[in-house]
Amino acid sequence: MANYTVTSGRISGPQKVVIYGPEGIGKSTFLSRFPDPLFIDTEGSTGELSVRRLPPPSSWAMLLDEVDFVSRERPCKTLALDTADWAERLCARHVCDKAGKTGIEDFGYGKGYTYLAEEFGRLINKLSEVLDAGIHVAVAAHAQMRKFEQPDEMGAYDRWELKLTRQCAPLLKEWAGALLFANYKTIVVTNENQKHKAQGGARVLYTAHHPCWDAKNRWGLPEQTDFDYGVIAPYIAGGTAPLPMRPAPEPRPAVSPQIPAPPVQSPASAGPASPVEPAPTATPPAEDIPASVPKELRELMAANGVTTQQVQDAVAQKGWYPPGTPFENYDPGFVREALIGGWPHLYNFILDMTGDLPF
Repeated sequence: MANYTVTSGRISGPQKVVIYGPEGIGKSTFLSRFPDPLFIDTEGSTGELSVRRLPPPSSWAMLLDEVDFVSRERPCKTLALDTADWAERLCARHVCDKAGKTGIEDFGYGKGYTYLAEEFGRLINKLSEVLDAGIHVAVAAHAQMRKFEQPDEMGAYDRWELKLTRQCAPLLKEWAGALLFANYKTIVVTNENQKHKAQGGARVLYTAHHPCWDAKNRWGLPEQTDFDYGVIAPYIAGGTAPLPMRPAPEPRPAVSPQIPAPPVQSPASAGPASPVEPAPTATPPAEDIPASVPKELRELMAANGVTTQQVQDAVAQKGWYPPGTPFENYDPGFVREALIGGWPHLYNFILDMTGDLPF
């Protein structure tokens, strides 16, 4: 019979926070206050903020690859995804392209939304891997007003919800440790002529469930508070110990049958007190990736230092196309599904093939 250790008390760890609200209320600025944030900006809303950001993902595969990069390399203390609903758009386009559909409704009988939720769940799982790496995850999303009807009540009323499909929104809400709703608080006053007039417009943060919105937290916050990062800062700062920052990976040299890869300096040779100096490597020139390669695949290859020759070698090794087959001869559906959609598996195969495994 197995023996188990019983533990008690609060377990500290990285926080997973979802903040949603109407456009322009300051969600991106709120995320920028988290410790050492690194943004994945899916909608281009951080242009006026002085923050660090990864390249804007142009495809679902690129978005997942960037999240993998954060959990693998730990280049920050907080991953800020801005926004979830624009990420869902990339997910929907990926699902439709993979099935050869023009829209999510083309699947019929709600099947498209089921496939969408299954694929969106992959992002949730990868965000959990970021948490496992000791990094906070902060996600912003837009809010929208929807008509809501309770089964046991008469009538209907409007309520604020995440601007996601009804299949993906519950996944994000259940995953979040704190779901915070930001909105403008408007006060209606009555003047001497008994006419009603709206005044105010202060930004407030709602932290608990209400019939008109979803919210939750495990920190014991007031149900309504100022929309200020300082309200949650003590819980975020104490959530995890500072992590030792891993050095940025050295760029991988171009590998081809004719030119052997140059040696890479061992990090151990630098000594514990000296910074690791990357050995000079042959960075693949931009023109190495021909225009016949789709833009989404070009960005994935460039971000990971993968050359055209390496992809062609991997395709040939797997027996998908004969060696030396140019990109323009690849079937578009094959490129979309096997190369772009299956990029994580293809990339790992290339690392294995070139002997450049990260462990």
